[in-house]
Formats: sequence, C-alpha cells, structure tokens
Amino acid sequence: MGQRYRCCERNRMRDIFCCGRGRMTEPRKAILDFFHSNKGHFTAEDIFEKISAEYPSIGLATIYRTLNTLYQNNILNKFEFGDGKAKFELSEHHDGQRHHHHLVCRDCGSIIEYDDFINEEKEFFSRLESILSKKHNFKITGHNLYFYGVCKNCESKYER
Repeated sequence: MGQRYRCCERNRMRDIFCCGRGRMTEPRKAILDFFHSNKGHFTAEDIFEKISAEYPSIGLATIYRTLNTLYQNNILNKFEFGDGKAKFELSEHHDGQRHHHHLVCRDCGSIIEYDDFINEEKEFFSRLESILSKKHNFKITGHNLYFYGVCKNCESKYER
C-alpha cells in the first residue's frame, strides 16, 4: 500500500486475500488506498474510473470481487440507497470513522451523513436495539439508518 493504515495492516490484508481469494496485488492495494484517501460513498464504477488510469490492467470484475471481500471482512460498509447500485465506504471500525446515519435525496441522489446525535437519539437507538435484541433473541452488533427525502437544493427548484 502507498500508505500504512493501522486498520488495514499488511498481515491482516494478506490473511484476507490469501485464504483462497488470491494475493494482495497492487490494484487491491490501490482500492484500499482509494478508500483511505476519499470520504464518501462509491460504486465499483466510481472506483474503476478513478484508478484505472494508474492501473490499466484492472478490470471491473476485480474491483467488484475486491469490494465484496473487503465488505465481508468488515473493512467496508455496503449500502443500497434505492438507486440500484451498491455503494461502499470505510467501516466505522477504521481510524477517524464514526457511526453515522444517512439522509438521501430522492431527486439528485446526494447523501448527507450525520453523526451529531443528540442525547434523545442515542437513548432511543440504544433502547430500540435492546428491545429488538430481547424480542427476537438476537445479538445486535450495529445498525444502518437512511432517511429519504428532498435536499434543500432540490426543494428550492420546486419553490420557484
């Protein structure tokens, strides 16, 4: 990897990619570096567009396989925001990443992340997780929440 990230140490990556899934190649390192260098939610096509110039031999199938392996190993989060394309971001287990929720605009597709939870939200979600866990005898290890609506830019288009 260009940079070393405590969350993605070489031995861990070697274990993830070498156990029947191939070796840690330069294109795979480039995908990890991409996520550590860019904040946001990205499709496989977004990543292909950004790194294929530097790695012309990389194929979209390699990117899909790598993203799925990273997701299965809790390095990436995977989201389906209703547009038919999976989007990925670094998981909250990484340095500097915090648990957050998403506001998704149904018009333009923009995604607003928020993590400035007020105490009432924290208490509500903690209580909800506890209730659901007991009700269904299920150990909850996390959650994702998306709110759908219209962002202020799109809403202003309709107010004219």
